[in-house]
Amino acid sequence: MITAYATRGARLEKLDLSNRHLSEALWIDLEVPTDAEEDAVEAVLALDIPTREDMQEIEVSSRIYRDDGALFLTAQVIASPEAREAEIGPVTFAVRPDRLVTVHYHHPRSLGYFADWAARHDTVLENGLDALMGLLEAIVDRLADILEGEARQHELLSKAIFAAHRPSGRAETLGAVLQRIGRAEAMNGRVNESLATILRILTYLTATPEAAEGPCLNARQMPIAQAHLQDVRSLREVAAAQAEKVRFLLDATLGVISIRQSDVIKVFSVVAFVFLPPTLIASIYGMNFDYMPELGWTWGYPMALGMMVMSALVPYTIFRWKKWL
Repeated sequence: MITAYATRGARLEKLDLSNRHLSEALWIDLEVPTDAEEDAVEAVLALDIPTREDMQEIEVSSRIYRDDGALFLTAQVIASPEAREAEIGPVTFAVRPDRLVTVHYHHPRSLGYFADWAARHDTVLENGLDALMGLLEAIVDRLADILEGEARQHELLSKAIFAAHRPSGRAETLGAVLQRIGRAEAMNGRVNESLATILRILTYLTATPEAAEGPCLNARQMPIAQAHLQDVRSLREVAAAQAEKVRFLLDATLGVISIRQSDVIKVFSVVAFVFLPPTLIASIYGMNFDYMPELGWTWGYPMALGMMVMSALVPYTIFRWKKWL
């Protein structure tokens, strides 16, 4: 699908491609493009759009390069549609001096957020790099929101693990906590991966001199990129701290599970020990001896029962007194 935007005054306007031409666009967004759509954009811009396989290359030289007067940058961007697990995928930014083309095969909402925001607020959008700076800011803001939400989830997980009023023996609850910890670790990994690719892009842009061939940041855009760079670095520190928190929560959960299992084994051990003396007494009086005086007593049977009860109560009382139960 092709979505094109142009500037109207100081705001972004979505183009109606039925009566407007792609050559008028400042920003062209290709979402899951067909071959015909790629050919149409390439014909207008004289630009070789990277294929899906090219976008998935992990080498730096395949993610950041210049070709035929255009700058190609690929970042991993998170898409988190409602009621579905968040996914991450590559987004390629093809920058010409006069326009920007984005290519992606998933639906990151941060791109739509930027389009909506730029349509309602006055902003400087003179060329493709201005649009790129705006998109990177929207993506970084989205990642910051995700990290804030994950931090709140970590607090809830911590309370669930260490809640003093939680009833014992709720192994299924701890199993659910483990699943939530696994999802938190996966999300933190995606955020960190996305931040790493954006950091690489911003580092490249801020380190490239303005005299280089093709699109380069000018004096007005450089401070903006440097501010984004600082934001990304600070968010990576937050992501690293949250990764440590997730590991702590995992260790704590496994420790609680181990304690619960030890408590169960302890109960079985105590029960076995409590019933061992009565079993011994019953075994003695179950022997087939000719001479066993207690068998002829009137109170022999109640005596044996009493001995069994006392032999069970004495160790139970000792365990309670020692706070082993």
